[in-house]
Amino acid sequence: MTPMVNADSGAAVARDQDAKILVEHQRLPTSGARGVKPFVIDGTQYLAVPQLSQDMADTPAHMNGGDSDIPALIYRWTGGRFEKDGEFPLPGGEDIDVFQLGPDDFMISAAIRTGHGPYDYNVDQTLYRRSTAGWQPFQTFPGFAAKQWHFFRIGDRAFLALAQGVTLGHIESRNPRQSRIFEWDGARFTDFQTLDGQWGYNWQHFELGGDHFLCYADHVGASGVWKWDGTSFVPYQMIAETGGRCFRVFEAGNSTFLAFANIQGDTTLHRWDGTRFALHQTLSGPGGRELCVVRSGPELFLVQVNFITGAPSAPRTDQMSRIYRWIDRRMELVEEFPTFGGTEAATFEQDGNLYLAVSNSLTTDVRFRQDSIIYRFNT
Repeated sequence: MTPMVNADSGAAVARDQDAKILVEHQRLPTSGARGVKPFVIDGTQYLAVPQLSQDMADTPAHMNGGDSDIPALIYRWTGGRFEKDGEFPLPGGEDIDVFQLGPDDFMISAAIRTGHGPYDYNVDQTLYRRSTAGWQPFQTFPGFAAKQWHFFRIGDRAFLALAQGVTLGHIESRNPRQSRIFEWDGARFTDFQTLDGQWGYNWQHFELGGDHFLCYADHVGASGVWKWDGTSFVPYQMIAETGGRCFRVFEAGNSTFLAFANIQGDTTLHRWDGTRFALHQTLSGPGGRELCVVRSGPELFLVQVNFITGAPSAPRTDQMSRIYRWIDRRMELVEEFPTFGGTEAATFEQDGNLYLAVSNSLTTDVRFRQDSIIYRFNT
């Protein structure tokens, strides 16, 4: 017998899906995913996923445990979905950035550690250049607990910034431990500037009124804005004393805004008043890890990805991450979505649709094998 289908019920489900901003499109089998990096090369859409660790049998669960000798994943967009295209050597993967210099494509990866206990946080960071044979090692940088690379330009000068470091007594640094900035000299990247931060997480470069600024987020030290004075970056404004995770800058209503995620405190929004960023709005309490600015036609959204609450020894990994819409000069909460040790969100467009990739890193019982998700951004 053919089962009866309630037409009203089916229509209600369709209406509910249409009303949601995020509609699940695809799940990717990842392990301790720490980021998502969409990029396009030769007209083909790719997605890189750095992975921190994989589960080991007969070992206690811990968010900083597991086997970190695991590769990053590379996916290729085919037939409206991502298919696995290959793997990328990146133990203890935290971040991947892709950029162009002249005619060349480069990929830079951040590895926080190697091994499966005890771990080594002194890891050479590798810059790759794309050739006809694929991604080939181009240059290495001595790193210590690396978290993020950020490529940016000032005029005809090109820079790479490395957020890194950790300040735990049982972890010894043999490589330089502070966050650093490198400059392209025409053939390679060379040392340019060292910052005071010692547990770095994130960078954001932006230009405002002809001036260049660089935001830097640090866990144990000050997170704030640095200003380019023509020869180097100098401290300009502190945003938080500790707990920094991410900065994002956007324009709205003829004003410039700075969003800041703090794992220990409030996630906040600041407005440029002509000389500094003044607090404009408090978005949420602790747990914020990453922010993503999304523009869809005339609409402006801010996605806040929450990581954990509680101590690393007993974290709550199941969180409700948030989507805000810009309404009447404020970010209004319009939707929440579940994340599990959420680490990053990034948008890309394909086939006439806008998508949001979200990386998840931990299960509710603090294991690493957790799917990351591709959503269709429905506006």
